[in-house]
Amino acid sequence: MKKAADNIKISELITLVLKGVALAMGVAVVVLSFLNEIDTTSAIGMLGLGLTCLAVTQFSKKEE
Repeated sequence: MKKAADNIKISELITLVLKGVALAMGVAVVVLSFLNEIDTTSAIGMLGLGLTCLAVTQFSKKEE
């Protein structure tokens, strides 16, 4: 029973980290774009990484 509770906590932590990475990528692209310090290829890559993290969190949700 304790192992199941630990697995739920780890799953919630991983989801939180992935959402944090997605937010960080979005904020970084916006800030760097305003400062003219990022090229288009890097911005698209960073946004793609953020979207991938969000997709993983959505697909990992269990059906209720």
